[in-house]
Amino acid sequence: MLNLMPNVHHAMVAAPQYLATAVGSRILQQGGNAFDASVAISAALAVVYPHMTGLGGDAFFMICHARSGKVEGYNGSGRSGVRAVPERYAGQHAIPFRGADSAITVPGIVDAWWGVWIRYGSLPWEQLLEPAIRYAEEGFPVSRNLAQWIVKDECLLEASVPLKRLYQSGGNWLAESDRLRQADLAATLRAIQRGGRETFYEGQVMQQLTAAIAAEGGLLTEEDFRLHAGEWVTPLTTSYRGYEVHQMPPNSQGFSLLMMLNMLENTELAVVSRHSAGFYHLMAEVVKRSFRERDAYLTDPAFRQIPLKKLLSKTYAESLWASIARAPLAASSFLSKAMGRDTAYAAVVDEEGNAVSFIQSLYFDFGSGWMPGGTGIVLQNRGSFFSLDPLQPNVLEPRKRTFHTLMPGMVTRGGKPFLLLGTQGGEGQPQTSLSLLTGVLDYGLSIQEAIALPRWVYGRTWGDSGDTLKIEQESADDMLSELRKMGHRVEAANRWDGIMGQAQGIMVDRGVISGAADPRGDGSVIGW
Repeated sequence: MLNLMPNVHHAMVAAPQYLATAVGSRILQQGGNAFDASVAISAALAVVYPHMTGLGGDAFFMICHARSGKVEGYNGSGRSGVRAVPERYAGQHAIPFRGADSAITVPGIVDAWWGVWIRYGSLPWEQLLEPAIRYAEEGFPVSRNLAQWIVKDECLLEASVPLKRLYQSGGNWLAESDRLRQADLAATLRAIQRGGRETFYEGQVMQQLTAAIAAEGGLLTEEDFRLHAGEWVTPLTTSYRGYEVHQMPPNSQGFSLLMMLNMLENTELAVVSRHSAGFYHLMAEVVKRSFRERDAYLTDPAFRQIPLKKLLSKTYAESLWASIARAPLAASSFLSKAMGRDTAYAAVVDEEGNAVSFIQSLYFDFGSGWMPGGTGIVLQNRGSFFSLDPLQPNVLEPRKRTFHTLMPGMVTRGGKPFLLLGTQGGEGQPQTSLSLLTGVLDYGLSIQEAIALPRWVYGRTWGDSGDTLKIEQESADDMLSELRKMGHRVEAANRWDGIMGQAQGIMVDRGVISGAADPRGDGSVIGW
């Protein structure tokens, strides 16, 4: 069933978990603005969507301030520790995906909350964290998606005493609708509620985390937490069909989506049937060309120059498109590196016209799978994506931000927000965003219709060892056969398959606000 909202005129919240959506709505109705609501939603998601996000992870915020019309972003991703060097993993082919050795970047999400609130918030800080604290203290019903991931990750949870204790009751794993209480996390949130950002990066919470990390032989130190600082950044922008599409700059992969749009602008996509082999072929080919460039350059721009002017130029897009046009019915080859999979995306628009598009993550489901020091915090394993090869741009170095999959999106028209969109899913994030954008901007669909469309994902997202083009089952068998004849390695996915991620979106068109949450997940939309 579609989780959609009829057209409204005042405000809207879309989030991947229904309780978080309710939190955002409540904050707006208490007099808060979109920035207040986004912080409260983000904190709530850290409690009610613990398999996808948490205080141990990162967050990116894309905002449009109604009065100034300014679009800006907050990069809330953490840097590696000062002791993080490839030699630390001598004899290993890669950084471990789980455990203390994978938790090598400072969590940036709390700093991001503080950065957004201190600049644009209107309600007291304490008020924004209270809903999340109550859900942690009193508990909440386990959602279907969380229950599914508990089953998938039984071995991971079983291996951790704190996680096993948290997700079992009476010797049985929690199931859908069972109550999940997180007392340690509630206490940590209370401390942050009282002491703000400083508590997490310089005070009580930092001391608890670093003491546990040291006891485990991990890399992060008190110095790493004290040095952490997120930053306000200028989004990257490209024009597409008369709209301005904004994405976060590196270390986010957002520019890869802008490259795809620049290529597609060289053809009249609307004349290609959205459900045809020709459509999926074009999507796969622009994705491959964009990902080749992304993988060749993307890392922390403080450590390596990234030629964004070239990569985002319309002239360069024309040359890439020409390589597709020369072989219109032949699939090209490309092998990407397997990526993580957990993310939570949400969006808010308030009555003043302020808009926030934001996304947060632990990288893998349940992150590092390690909960240190009685904090209730699962640390992210985002740093495991660093390379140990010194010739790679994303090689592990001290105080470095890794190649980041998170990419909240915003589209403006005439300087005002038109579309807010984002999704979970590693390699799938730019591809699902492309599906939504072309659905709305090329095929004239509503955001509800665009999110419900059959989707594809090319590459090795969700830790997949293959490198196929996966397409949801609504596609006809003869169309899949046609793609195989072109040389694509095609797999059929189920209708509204979880591998396609969970997208949310809000559209503002001529003063009317509409939105939708993905039928593939637990999300909902509230507006009035």
